Amino acid sequence: MRHFRLFLLLLLPFLQSCITEDLPADTRHGNFEALWQTLDRHYCFFEEKNEAYGLDWNEVHARYAPRISENMTNRQFFEVLAEMTYELRDGHVNLYAAHDVARYGRWFDDYPANFSDSLERKYLGRSEEYRIASGLKYRVLSDNIGYIRCASFENTFGDGNLQEMMVSLALCDGLIVDVRDNGGGMLTAAEKLASLFVNETCTGGYIRHKTGPGHQEFSEPRPIRISPFQGLRWQKPVAILTNRRTYSAANSFVMYLKGLPEVTVVGDRTGGGAGMPFSSELPGGWAVRFSACPMSDRTDRSTETGIDPDVKTDITAADYARSIDTIIETARQLLRNPKPTAPR
Repeated sequence: MRHFRLFLLLLLPFLQSCITEDLPADTRHGNFEALWQTLDRHYCFFEEKNEAYGLDWNEVHARYAPRISENMTNRQFFEVLAEMTYELRDGHVNLYAAHDVARYGRWFDDYPANFSDSLERKYLGRSEEYRIASGLKYRVLSDNIGYIRCASFENTFGDGNLQEMMVSLALCDGLIVDVRDNGGGMLTAAEKLASLFVNETCTGGYIRHKTGPGHQEFSEPRPIRISPFQGLRWQKPVAILTNRRTYSAANSFVMYLKGLPEVTVVGDRTGGGAGMPFSSELPGGWAVRFSACPMSDRTDRSTETGIDPDVKTDITAADYARSIDTIIETARQLLRNPKPTAPR
């Protein structure tokens, strides 16, 4: 036993050198390499981005590495690293420092807003005219169309809350679910809301997990199953309203339901964000968040770049000036004159 302990003591310095050898140092260059390598080994959409716009992650390294200097200030260094993350064109990729958060926003900044808080207030009415259940605002509009405003999936929805909401809207001729400007949250919340619109367990999409450092090393696709709500469910036409800020878990909510017989997606293309995010820390303490597990729809097609609506509609300037939400009005018209569908 004494000889074994002596062997371990002699071996320890060599083990330590092997462990630390692969870890980038807490220098400007070390932190740059740590960020690039972390994304290289764990980010999940390299092949898709390469096909979409020719992203070459090695070329990105070659282009940004010469810009790194040990004499850079924190803010200068952060700016270069942020620009490198923007090469991924992914709203789930964020770099966190004490003074700022790097975020890629062209997936919505370059498009019409197609949502307005003031128009939302007009359709919901005064505070006493609409109800709130688990963060969902809802009411019956003047033409007997139900309206649900879902601004976030940050919190889950209680079964009792959903049941009471369904009872209140049960006599409506159609239903609008507005997920515009919903930046996401918990997938379980998106699945729970989607469960109101299915009568049997179905596949809403698929998810894969990274199994190695290679850009294409993933597990086999695992189905995401949507089970029917154990209470009153919606059986009539429903319109889901979307815009470019419908993102992440909200994008998944649309993915789960698009294509079902009674569902029509109205508005603009969603923002996408079909990767489950993962976080890591750089040697200097800054954190990075990025897409690590890709999701796809029930046909196994990626929705990372968004989901097209069934009926493309923008809020027109003329309607906005008259306090009219063109997207809501288009949905109301469709619901008042639904196309015949096969029974579910």
